[in-house]
Amino acid sequence: MVQDDKGYHRKRCKRWDEYGSAHFLTFSCFRRQAFLRRHRTCHWVVDAIDAARAKRPFELWGFVIMPDHVHILLLPHQGVRISRILEAIKTPVARRAVAWVRKNAPGFLERMAHHHADGSITHRFWQSGGGYDRSMRSVRDMHEKLEYLHYNPVRRGLVTQPEQWRWSSYRAWAEATDEPIPINRDSFPPLLIT
Repeated sequence: MVQDDKGYHRKRCKRWDEYGSAHFLTFSCFRRQAFLRRHRTCHWVVDAIDAARAKRPFELWGFVIMPDHVHILLLPHQGVRISRILEAIKTPVARRAVAWVRKNAPGFLERMAHHHADGSITHRFWQSGGGYDRSMRSVRDMHEKLEYLHYNPVRRGLVTQPEQWRWSSYRAWAEATDEPIPINRDSFPPLLIT
């Protein structure tokens, strides 16, 4: 456990960067606010995921962008650390969001304000810390997490069918499309029924 500047305790996220290990990542908006409810910010996340793949290569198997958090199922390429992938995704989104708010909606900045013990203030888009990182132990785990993330908008009552949620990889799998972002279907291990 780690104590933050307000005396709250939070768990420290452990990362297992073993080559060949797939990861199910979850990261949340600052104070679980629905910063991702606008199409504009969802486009920023999609752009960042695509750019991150070029910078820190990984196989993207699934994702969902919810109003207050993101889930991603991926397999890093050899030598690529999960923390670097997260940084490559989260940092550009945060910078874009804070810059957009400063220019277009400065009154919203207070919702993004993180007050430090020394009196300084920074503006955050993402919750501090590494989020949640679960290493996938089996092919069955990978398939279960892919289904979990695709049905997350249904469970939250945002849509009645997963294909209705624009900001996930569901349609990319169901219709073999590359919208809103290409996924690596060919490298996803098949679930063998025994």
